[in-house]
Amino acid sequence: MGEAQVFQTEKAAITGGPYAQAMIHKGVIYLSGQGPVEPKTNRIVLGTIEEESRLAMENLRIILEEAGSSLEKLLKVTVYLLDMEEYSRFNEVYKSYFQGRLPARTCIQAGKLPFGTRVEIDAVAFI
Repeated sequence: MGEAQVFQTEKAAITGGPYAQAMIHKGVIYLSGQGPVEPKTNRIVLGTIEEESRLAMENLRIILEEAGSSLEKLLKVTVYLLDMEEYSRFNEVYKSYFQGRLPARTCIQAGKLPFGTRVEIDAVAFI
């Protein structure tokens, strides 16, 4: 069946939590939730929904590219927003990361996110 492989890159944010940045199995990469963590300093950066969304998307992009994938190869994205009132503002940032085909996506309002952040995004892509 093939073993699942833990994937980690120093180029994306590393929070030190008890989970892998990503797992790869049979040509599919499953990314853990990414939030507004500055990849160079590993510090949480609280700000506007736009600022936090850019950091979360950048961390997704970095992990995907370092694993040999890309945003264009995303299959499914799940977005957790602290406040659904920021949905349209989040979408403006999100769609700026895509040129063509958009992945399937779910977006929900979360009761609370870690460390007081406004957004967390996890994803599945092929390599």
